[in-house]
Amino acid sequence: MTRRGYPSDVDDDTYFFLLPYLLLSPEDARQRKYPIRDVLNALLWVARTGAQWAYLPHDFPPAETVRQQAHRWFEAACFQSAAHDLRILSRVEKGRNGAPSAIIIDSRTLQSTPESGHRAGFDGAKKRRGTKVHLAVDTLGHVLAVLTTPANEQDRAQVFDLCLDVQEATGATVQIAFADQGYTGTQTALDATQAGVELVVVKRPEATKGFILLPKRWVVERSLAWLARFRRLGRDLERLPTTLVGFHVLAACILLCNNLKPLFA
Repeated sequence: MTRRGYPSDVDDDTYFFLLPYLLLSPEDARQRKYPIRDVLNALLWVARTGAQWAYLPHDFPPAETVRQQAHRWFEAACFQSAAHDLRILSRVEKGRNGAPSAIIIDSRTLQSTPESGHRAGFDGAKKRRGTKVHLAVDTLGHVLAVLTTPANEQDRAQVFDLCLDVQEATGATVQIAFADQGYTGTQTALDATQAGVELVVVKRPEATKGFILLPKRWVVERSLAWLARFRRLGRDLERLPTTLVGFHVLAACILLCNNLKPLFA
């Protein structure tokens, strides 16, 4: 690398850990014009800054090359695979079992943009038109599953699909899911049970106002705050929902890498 580094660039240890997951073709393939590391750094620059592809600095590979490669990585679930292994390393390093038995679920609504407006819905509670991102994390805050829907769809309607994705990611080890009062309902509990999960709604104390730190529920709120540090995730800037999910998984993967850097050395 001959250019000056950006704060979003991966260091050597992180890059060499991620490289096997990103090699969809041999590193020295004849059709490869730009180094994988340069393309990855360009993708991370976009994720961190939230800039448009066309505004990618000229010392990175061409924007179209980076965008196309990013979609290949997202479609091949490269970052999902890396995040899965990183999550196990992180849990074991903290003295936990590699596979979680409990999760916390929640959602947030991202404001739509001209790119994503065709699939947006209106969230009456947040008074915002956009996309809902439904998230499931373990008790350490590691992302297990991400779903997106128009913002007008109810959180409780996504419990079955979200729990199924979690069970697939963990090998069906999850037994209990904690959620807020938006997930209250007999049908919602039945949907979770069909996926092999007991749904526990953590309610706010009565006659309380403002922010209250509730058991278990705060963990997913913290994870959402971590993800929001990636400005590409501040709004729904993507034409395809799969791209929005891909950027969330990429962010989760990089957060895990940053936490586990001492283990890479």
